[in-house]
Amino acid sequence: MTTRTHAAGRVAVLFRYPVKSMLGETCATVEVTPLGVGGDRRYAFIDNRSGRVATAKNPRLWRGLLQCSAATGPGGVTVTLPAARPVPIAEAAAPLSELLGRPVHLAEERAAGAVVERSDPVDVLAHGLDADIEAELLEIAEGTPGGAFVDHSPVHLVTTATLDAVGLGTAEALRYRPNIVIETPPGCPPFIENDWVGHTIGFGPDGIELRATLPTPRCSVPTLQHGEVGRSPHSVRYLLEHNRVEAAGFGVLPCAGLYAEVLTGGVLRAGDAVWIG
Repeated sequence: MTTRTHAAGRVAVLFRYPVKSMLGETCATVEVTPLGVGGDRRYAFIDNRSGRVATAKNPRLWRGLLQCSAATGPGGVTVTLPAARPVPIAEAAAPLSELLGRPVHLAEERAAGAVVERSDPVDVLAHGLDADIEAELLEIAEGTPGGAFVDHSPVHLVTTATLDAVGLGTAEALRYRPNIVIETPPGCPPFIENDWVGHTIGFGPDGIELRATLPTPRCSVPTLQHGEVGRSPHSVRYLLEHNRVEAAGFGVLPCAGLYAEVLTGGVLRAGDAVWIG
């Protein structure tokens, strides 16, 4: 175990998102393994026409996914569409295709080289959600083993210092879709996550350790409506003005939060202490 150097706060909230780009669930505990948070981004829906992973990073086609939620129960994952009853994940493709106006099918494991379409958030803010903006193709999960549909590294976190600076409380942390929200001490500067890249982040009595890999680049997803939580263009505009930084391999981009790989797994609990090594 890495020697602790200083306390960074505590775990405020834990999130899991069973289906990519759908609303997820708040958890009291999660299991962390080298593959990430257990059950996180376990499934995705694939566009029948293009073969690409459906994600609200292309809001013109897929922002309706953020009106759906996914939850993990004793019988497996269920999906709830707007004004509908939960259905088992295996039965969700047909009603979801109808909602989205585009046929999709379920994928239970990420295919090698899986890609998503990412519309530039500046273009989306300038021209609107329905503008036919040419989307960049990005391979996902380049920093993650296994078959989960994560964007890059297995675990994603953000601090309350950053959320507070943007004007979001923990209730709206879902805009940035983190697994872990870290409550930082008073006076902690926003975007402290930038300084943690390359460092070890330790959690709780089980000795969970992550290694921070890169600041999290932001697409237009944080600006979109998430269920009953309305739009928030400011969630990316603030980053464009105050935190455009180098995200290794991706260039200088508006960032909020941090990606991390897992060095030592275990059970992570809300309230666990956090330290930086």
